[in-house]
Amino acid sequence: MPKRYSIVKYLCMFSLVWLSMIAPSSSYGQDWIPDRAIRLIVPYGLGGSSDVIARTVAIELGRNLGQSVIVDNKAGGQGVIAMQEAARAAPDGYTIILGHVGTLAVNPSMMKMLPYDVKRDFAPVTLLAKVPMVFAVGPKSDAVTLSQFIAQAKSSPGNLSYGSAGNGSAGQLAFEMLKLSAGIDVMHVPYKGTGAQMTDLLAGNIDAAAAGMPGFLPHVKAGKIRILAVGSSQRMPNIPDVPTVAELGYKNFETTQWFGLLVPAKTPDAVIARINKAALKSLESTSVQKRLSEDSSISVGLGPKEFAQFIASEQKRWALVVKSANLTAD
Repeated sequence: MPKRYSIVKYLCMFSLVWLSMIAPSSSYGQDWIPDRAIRLIVPYGLGGSSDVIARTVAIELGRNLGQSVIVDNKAGGQGVIAMQEAARAAPDGYTIILGHVGTLAVNPSMMKMLPYDVKRDFAPVTLLAKVPMVFAVGPKSDAVTLSQFIAQAKSSPGNLSYGSAGNGSAGQLAFEMLKLSAGIDVMHVPYKGTGAQMTDLLAGNIDAAAAGMPGFLPHVKAGKIRILAVGSSQRMPNIPDVPTVAELGYKNFETTQWFGLLVPAKTPDAVIARINKAALKSLESTSVQKRLSEDSSISVGLGPKEFAQFIASEQKRWALVVKSANLTAD
């Protein structure tokens, strides 16, 4: 009898140990709660739409997750540097990458040897916001309307220049789309981020630029930059007098950049769900809605599967633009 009891006791103890080994860790359970700061990597420099949206959302996201969300700008390499770093990070929820139309939808078509795979290396969390592109000129240009700028470009092909946040950036794609639609030749000057692009635009080193409204807004208010047209399908509320490109005769013209959150592949579903829930709640907050509205950004909010489908559709759309404009990563 004692021997049988000891065997039963041993089997029970073994079962408990085995169950504890296969059971998910409490940190990755249904209610995943982070116990340290979370890093949000931004693939572009300070001052642009990426930076503004990341910092706006990070504050509320941190509050909803119960830990600070630290924004870490990693500019360079058309976003490749940041994307690679995020892909190699531990899939534990403590590293998030701000995905962008350039890094997720354009690079796969424009770069022959892309060192990351969007579908294989990342897990989508949510689409945060869309930002209509605007076309603007600095003090170097005397164009008051987009029609005037296009006329100047046609009269002197290749002499005018436009800047962007880098090869493959939303700004480059938007301007290249305009060039194709209007049949003009304007030289592209890539920069490492919107901030550097704006510095040269203000200094008169380039004639024009395309970017999201957040990067332009402070300089527009100061009267240093003139917005000629917007790339959205409808006029923007905070600049109602500025026409859309489509209104000016370029039918169906529309270009918008977008931003979303992703985590390294193999991040537990429970962690993704928790970050998604916190992000959606952040987008609903008064502070985030107010800031996005001020910058003419449109909050979205999607589930992980819907965001994955959106990325796939955008890859197809921008692949056509890259091919038509013969864009390369050089």
